[in-house]
Amino acid sequence: MLFFIQFYTPIDIKEVTMGSLTIRLDEQLEKELTSLAKRTRRTKSDLAREMLREHLALARMDELRRRLQPKAEAIGWLTDEDVFRDVS
Repeated sequence: MLFFIQFYTPIDIKEVTMGSLTIRLDEQLEKELTSLAKRTRRTKSDLAREMLREHLALARMDELRRRLQPKAEAIGWLTDEDVFRDVS
């Protein structure tokens, strides 16, 4: 005779809400996205979210760079070498 004991541990699962976005892709872009999804075994939605996050991060960095550029130029930082020289 076999006895099975099951333990149930309550799990606090918070409901995750996500917005949605519908976009239209030209045929070539759709083909490339589908191919990448198959190769990486990820969903197209997952890939699109990751790509959007990366693009938004780059856009934030570009905006920050634009805002800080006048201050950097004012202290003589015109190139990366200028910055490295002063902080090294």
